[in-house]
Amino acid sequence: MSREKEKTFAITRVLNHNVVLVEEPESGQEIVLFGKGIGFGAKPGITITAQDSRVEKRFRLENENHQKQYQNILSQVDPAVVGIAEEIIALIAREITPELNEHVHVALPDHIQFAIYRLNNGMEIVNPFLFEIQTLYTKEYALANRAADMIKNAFDLDIPDSEIGFLALHIHSAISYVPVKKAVQFTNIITELVGLIEERTGITIERSTIDYVRLITHLRFAVERIRQQKFIKNPLLDRVKTTMPEAYQLATELAQYISTRLEITVPEDEVGYMALHLYRLLQQN
Repeated sequence: MSREKEKTFAITRVLNHNVVLVEEPESGQEIVLFGKGIGFGAKPGITITAQDSRVEKRFRLENENHQKQYQNILSQVDPAVVGIAEEIIALIAREITPELNEHVHVALPDHIQFAIYRLNNGMEIVNPFLFEIQTLYTKEYALANRAADMIKNAFDLDIPDSEIGFLALHIHSAISYVPVKKAVQFTNIITELVGLIEERTGITIERSTIDYVRLITHLRFAVERIRQQKFIKNPLLDRVKTTMPEAYQLATELAQYISTRLEITVPEDEVGYMALHLYRLLQQN
């Protein structure tokens, strides 16, 4: 039997029936163990072995700052909330990718606690980017729906679509390593770009149409490429400038806006691709 399988952990805290915190014998650090029924009937001080068949997922925060933040979460947030957050994180790891930004262990329980507080106190949760989130982050939103059901069942609360949208942003942040604040910023930029297009062209783009979905999907990937400084070549650039001057001018204005918001230069090739999409939109309308 390997040393790893011989490990015995002491439970330090039971978060719910499926999540417990244990102390690693070598480092003294706390580890999250997730598994169906692993916390049922358990109490602090009880030991559990590494090869326990109930253990489905094991996680230890590596970042020292995150370790401190997690300790603060454990002292300030309802253990049941931390437990459901860890169950949701396990779901994300299982359904999308196990390579998650570990800060989600801090950010998600904190967010859920505040959302529960607002819902229990009749405070409306407003999400001005809900349609964009549903469109741009479809797999994250689908998983957020399942997460909302888990929260509903655990706390007997109806979770509104607006809150599901925010859960989707946290899921996107976890899998993309983009902070939630930045994800909100990018979504906001896309919404404002659409507003700018409507203002300059006089066209109202119906949010439920395929035209809108195509437009914001293109803008999302354009903004992400620009942010990551992933440059793509546009062999049609010169032709776009001469044959689509109005679309190119509008694309230049959008690029200036993106540049100001992200404090980064937008490549001319990217402007050309935006012009192509704008030209198609203008022709259809």
